[in-house]
Amino acid sequence: MIENVIKFFGNKIALLVLMLGLTVSVDAAHIVGGTLTYDCISVSNNLATYVITCELYRDTKSNGAGFDDPANFGVYIQNGSGGWDFYDVITGIDLGQVVEIGFEDDICVDEPSDDVGVESGTYTFTLGLPVSNMAYMISYQRCCRNNSISNISSPGSTGIALTIEISPEAQQFCNDSPIWNEFPPIFICNGKTLSIDQSATDSDGDSLVYRFCSPLAAGGTDGSTTPGNASGCEGVTPSPIICGPPYDPVNFIAPLYSPQFPLNGDPLVNIGLMDGFINGVPNISGQFSVGVCVEEYRNGIKIGEVKRDFQFNVLDCIPLVFADIDGAEKIGDQSYFIQSCGESTISIKNLSTRIDHIVSYEWVFDLGTYQDTLDTRDVTYTFPDIGTYQATMILNKGLDCADTVDMTIGIFPDLDSDFNFVYDTCVAGPVAFTDLSVADQSTIIDWGWDFEEGTAQDQNPAYTFVLPGDKVSTLIVTDDNNCKDTTEKIIQYYPAPAAIIVEPNAFIGCAPANISFDNLTTPINESYNIEWDFGDGTTSNEISPNHMYDNPGVYSIKVSITSPLDCYIEDEFLNWIQVKESPIADYIFTPTKLNSFNKLVEFTDLSIDAETWQWSFGGDGFSQIQNPTHEFRDTGSYAVQLVAFHENGCTDTLIQFLDVEPLSTFFFPNAFTPNFDGNNETFKGKGVVDGIEGFEMSIWNRWGELVFQSNDINVGWDGRKNNSGDLSPGGVYVYTYSIKGARNKVIEGNGVVTLVR
Repeated sequence: MIENVIKFFGNKIALLVLMLGLTVSVDAAHIVGGTLTYDCISVSNNLATYVITCELYRDTKSNGAGFDDPANFGVYIQNGSGGWDFYDVITGIDLGQVVEIGFEDDICVDEPSDDVGVESGTYTFTLGLPVSNMAYMISYQRCCRNNSISNISSPGSTGIALTIEISPEAQQFCNDSPIWNEFPPIFICNGKTLSIDQSATDSDGDSLVYRFCSPLAAGGTDGSTTPGNASGCEGVTPSPIICGPPYDPVNFIAPLYSPQFPLNGDPLVNIGLMDGFINGVPNISGQFSVGVCVEEYRNGIKIGEVKRDFQFNVLDCIPLVFADIDGAEKIGDQSYFIQSCGESTISIKNLSTRIDHIVSYEWVFDLGTYQDTLDTRDVTYTFPDIGTYQATMILNKGLDCADTVDMTIGIFPDLDSDFNFVYDTCVAGPVAFTDLSVADQSTIIDWGWDFEEGTAQDQNPAYTFVLPGDKVSTLIVTDDNNCKDTTEKIIQYYPAPAAIIVEPNAFIGCAPANISFDNLTTPINESYNIEWDFGDGTTSNEISPNHMYDNPGVYSIKVSITSPLDCYIEDEFLNWIQVKESPIADYIFTPTKLNSFNKLVEFTDLSIDAETWQWSFGGDGFSQIQNPTHEFRDTGSYAVQLVAFHENGCTDTLIQFLDVEPLSTFFFPNAFTPNFDGNNETFKGKGVVDGIEGFEMSIWNRWGELVFQSNDINVGWDGRKNNSGDLSPGGVYVYTYSIKGARNKVIEGNGVVTLVR
């Protein structure tokens, strides 16, 4: 085969080499479809001349590559086994007119047209072919499709092959291929009924048959493609010479999609066999590859086929005109039920949107023997009698952008709810309710009572309230027409409690005894007048008071309760609270000034009415003797606690704080003799500093020169400069020091020392 190509196209070898070595670095995801068609110009001397037209569709929103300019096309001839042999390559075809594809404005829908954009580029060239008893194929190949396509696998690495066959019959008849009548819409609306014209016109009057078919793939289909080989069969621009037919169909994602069902829909999206109209209702948003084939028949014999490859963008569109009304029960997609009980005049508020797209309103009320119409936005209408009526509201009647609401209106007889109640205002018992509701020409079938605290369904219930107050009691009655009426009444429920129930937190306490009285009496609240007598001459008006008994004794409690309706109850609890005598804890200690050298303390008990004692020395020990002696282990602050016990078990507690202060005996000598005799060789401080945390010492000679410095309290000066080198001369030296001791106390000072030789 290659040998034949070389013989026939020797002058094209350089082109082949150039195409195989071409390097392209572009974002190729931009192709959304296209089609190839032909016109037969003449057949003469066994040579047929055709004008070949290629329309290529490009996504203007993908930021992908532009149209090829120029473009290359392959020509192939069918062989005896049904395959295809390379015949010719058409190179250097310039891009013709590029047209931005508009969209048909739908006044009923707010179309998201800014989200999509398509432009069409056209290539046209003349081709002469010897009339043959074998078919010819012309093809164009390019990668790639949009990666966001939903119905095929790996769309971003799948290219497109546009093909057209010229059959032997078409060659003999000088046949023209069918030409598409309409450009596919650049987007369609999710949930909106389709009626898309994808029909074609045949200038020869041949019969045309339509079907969905599979788009073809070419280029970019193998992830192992060597980078830079753009003209390879799996590159961006496959070479027509080495990448011939047959071309694989795109890989639809089964079972959701197939060539015959490329879009989801309810009802299914389909194409008319004879008229080429695409119908159905798409129900999933996204991008979908679709192939439409039109077959051409003459005298019952198929003589040709044209394929259009296109990407359908299914978007969520917002209706601009939507019929709706207020205060009605929705019983269907656009159907409502309006009920009026005891009133033959109804008012309907129109909620239809958008007002700026609505030019007319028509209300039609079907009264059986005649119809009434109104043309206002809102309506108020009086019906002649009780009954059920049908009505319709139509927006923009007779226009493309219209919408309708259907209404069933029920006019029912009147229904009046009412009730009374009986109860003893001073007794915490049930309230008896009696239904007095009246239904005119209907039957009451349901009673709904709401007592704030609870509910009932009986016609004449009895209810006992738990809490007092102005109780709003509500009755809703419903008749067999589903009419409802509501009545509310206030019941002043402030009875006196049946009994006074009080629970103290303790019945026995030690003076001073703080007793809490929990009032468990019901029903009472803040509106009741409650008087407490604690038996010690004091009173309270709180519901549940606290009271402090300061003195020992036995006390009786009296409680009286008066409701807002002057219902009264009282009770007395004799000898209820016993308050026992308590000791008084007290002590002194000596010495009162303590330090790290004097930590032994004598404690003297001064408590009154104490029988036993419990001492705690702030975590440093315990004692149970009356007058203990204790030596603290360390400096610091100690909370010393004495608990004094009365013979009746009552206690009293006293806590005093003792401070054991840290002391320092640190000092510096006034002379030292660094003469290597082993006595008084170094100058350093002596004594004790409790809790030392920091130390600094510096020594200067009489000329102001620093001769020694130390941060270690245990390292002194040996008479040499910085404790190294030659001995310093005898004489007087000045020193300063700073010590940070316990509790961050800083001790600072200075002095002079004599170095004796």
